[in-house]
Amino acid sequence: MVLVGLSRAITGVRPIWQGCAPSGRQRIYFANHASHGDFILLSTCLPPKERARTRAVAGADYWRKNRVRHILARDLLNTVLVERNWVERAEDPMVIMLDALADGHSLIIFPEGTRNMTEEPLLRFRSGIYNLALARPDVELVPCWIENMSRVLPKGAFLPVPLLCRVVFGTPIRLEPEEDRHAFLARARDALLALSPEQQRALDHG
Repeated sequence: MVLVGLSRAITGVRPIWQGCAPSGRQRIYFANHASHGDFILLSTCLPPKERARTRAVAGADYWRKNRVRHILARDLLNTVLVERNWVERAEDPMVIMLDALADGHSLIIFPEGTRNMTEEPLLRFRSGIYNLALARPDVELVPCWIENMSRVLPKGAFLPVPLLCRVVFGTPIRLEPEEDRHAFLARARDALLALSPEQQRALDHG
């Protein structure tokens, strides 16, 4: 609750339920990723009951780098930590995420796999979101565009900069019958990109 209050005070974050409404259904929220504060901001926009059962998936290599980060991630933020280095990892990230879903949690994931520090609006999507959709077709996949968070907490910054932020929730998607991985990943990326301010302005002027 303290983090929710702080994020609202600093960013004035406003949820825009554009393609769906808050729901008691189990969901996977997938979002663009440019800041370590992204999942806190998205979680802040959820109703209290949904927030309480929603866990963000985060990279163990970052959050286990030192004891303070690990305690924050494990005890305060209740994240699902996965190892991104497939050569050295001891646990399969898919097993960890599916276990969290099996326990009744909703998830926040970032399909780009890492923070986007480029000029591109979105990086290429990794396969994790497809594998989750294939394994759990009963769980809704909700695209969420996080606006301005990269400017509030840029890379290397310790203190946030007060700026207004929004989180736009789009229309849920599902894996279609016989849809292959590449087609699904492209469609999921397009669904998320369509929520970006640039795309919204283009539609308004089109």
